[in-house]
Amino acid sequence: MSDHIVPLERFHEARRVLDGRIDRTPILASSTAARVLAARGIRVADGRIYAKAEHLQKAGAFKIRGALNKMAALSAAERAAGVVTLSAGNHAQGVALAAHRSRGHAVVMMPAGAVRSKVDACRGYGAEVILFGDEIGQTWARMEEVQAERGLTFVPPFDDPLIIAGQGTIGLEILDDLARSRRSWWRESAAGRSAPGPRPRSRRRGKGCGSTAWSRSCPTRCRSPWSGTRSWPIKPVSVADGLGLAVRRRVGRWPWAALPRRDRSHRRRHDSRGHEVRSGADEAARGTGRGGGVGGGAVGHVPIHDGERVCVVFSGGNVELGRLGELLAGAAPLEIPPAVE
Repeated sequence: MSDHIVPLERFHEARRVLDGRIDRTPILASSTAARVLAARGIRVADGRIYAKAEHLQKAGAFKIRGALNKMAALSAAERAAGVVTLSAGNHAQGVALAAHRSRGHAVVMMPAGAVRSKVDACRGYGAEVILFGDEIGQTWARMEEVQAERGLTFVPPFDDPLIIAGQGTIGLEILDDLARSRRSWWRESAAGRSAPGPRPRSRRRGKGCGSTAWSRSCPTRCRSPWSGTRSWPIKPVSVADGLGLAVRRRVGRWPWAALPRRDRSHRRRHDSRGHEVRSGADEAARGTGRGGGVGGGAVGHVPIHDGERVCVVFSGGNVELGRLGELLAGAAPLEIPPAVE
């Protein structure tokens, strides 16, 4: 894998490793979201947007997949010595739970301003949490010191083929559940991630690909192709709490290589996420669907063509619960066209 591209067989291997160790999350569907897109002139296949409900996964996000796959590849001696990772939330929870299940010890490094609920969750899984630094760069430097002092094995948050293969098992499940799927749009919380899925091509399943929508306020990935670097100093402004902790995001060689150039430029405006929260809450209150906010969120900011089947991945509680009232109050309701009988 000298080209830093994870081959398809590694995703299938990861799937076998994870069999019986994670939940097979359902795929939801929303005709309401499809109507929102139709009002913008885009008619998706089946008259609905699909959503892979990874927010119902163990530890609340797809990150447990990569963490378990990485932990399974460690030697007994490495697991006994303990592992260390760095994360503002979801990956930290995944590693904490994976270490707990393997009866190992996990040290989780988090910025001092990490979301309290995520800190508590990591400790609840038995991990040792060290809060340090105002931004990820400072936390990373301290993590390297702790790793050297204690002889711990580093479990990377994203820049690792085993992590990527584990996350990518989502794509295999989507291909199974939506066998004719042509395109899956991956909704993620921050820069520095790979699109979590393989891009298999076969006659039986058609053309498969993944794409990621990124925040305009967190433009690391977007600007790197033109700047010639895989990191960029940023000052994020976003409702996703984890994004506000970063000053420099490292994309990493493995995620960078996984993205075709056309997919490196997708941006999404995180200032619209309040509308997603609002429209999703409206949908839940009416009982008319699950995922109505999709049409006005990530799916509304990436190129989609008529007739494509679209699946979004729901993942991660990246907003502190105490902020929901503020976000709902500040977001105007999404205009949803009426259903046509």
